[in-house]
Amino acid sequence: MTNPDLTRNRENFCYRHPDRQSFVLCQRCMRTICPECQTQAPVGVICPECMKAEMKARTPAQRRAQRRWGGSIAADGRPIVTYIIIALTAAVSLLQLVPGIGGYITSALRFAPAYLYPDLSGAPFEPWRTLTVLLVHGGFIHLGLNMLALWMLGRSLEPMLGRWRFLALYLISGFGGSVAAACLAPNTATVGASGAVFGLMAALLIVGRHIGANVTGILVVLGINFVFGFVVGGISWQAHLGGAIVGAAVAYIFTRTRRRTQRTAQISLLVALVLVLIAVIAFVPPALVRAGVFF
Repeated sequence: MTNPDLTRNRENFCYRHPDRQSFVLCQRCMRTICPECQTQAPVGVICPECMKAEMKARTPAQRRAQRRWGGSIAADGRPIVTYIIIALTAAVSLLQLVPGIGGYITSALRFAPAYLYPDLSGAPFEPWRTLTVLLVHGGFIHLGLNMLALWMLGRSLEPMLGRWRFLALYLISGFGGSVAAACLAPNTATVGASGAVFGLMAALLIVGRHIGANVTGILVVLGINFVFGFVVGGISWQAHLGGAIVGAAVAYIFTRTRRRTQRTAQISLLVALVLVLIAVIAFVPPALVRAGVFF
């Protein structure tokens, strides 16, 4: 800078390198730091001393998570995928309220098992509904509860697992919820991301147990929410059950293949899990229909 006032002001120079001019402040102590002293934080940057203090303040469970999952942690720790999923789901839910197109969007994205078996139901074959169901909800309360849970779980899981693993966990869990709904309630249409959310809760339970954290609270919350699905009518407990089981399976795969050298094995196991789910949804409901159990 050529302005003499800026040059004379010592606050415009890095406190660790007085000869380096900078206009960036540490978000913790608000002191000026040069690019060499900046460490990216979830919001802004922090200086080396504040970073050291933050590392010391971590709980034993957080330190164990860093050691065991350090290779997978997102670079800046921000749950970007979580925010994108929330924004996309909220946008679709707002479109559901628009007169003239809201009903069409709901009917076009919701999941009903009949869309998987055109020969049995006469409906068109639309398998993508097993995932698009995650975008539509039955009202503001339904949307708000699911997105609040996603925000709380995503802030813990996504930085730990990494963005692509977290996205895979969310989508595969949601698919697992649709598979369970097709097998256990083939005559019922469903909406909502509850299956995926239950998958995240189960995954947090598995990962937390793996790193030695206290998972009692997570287990209680998961149990209460699962029982709630039986008590209150209109809730697809089948999707909750399927999402939780599949989410736990995905998390178990992650805990057993966390090293970089096991990346191929991890991907192969996830693909195998998806293929198993496809086989289940392809053969189990039609067999039940032919046996006269459903439809």
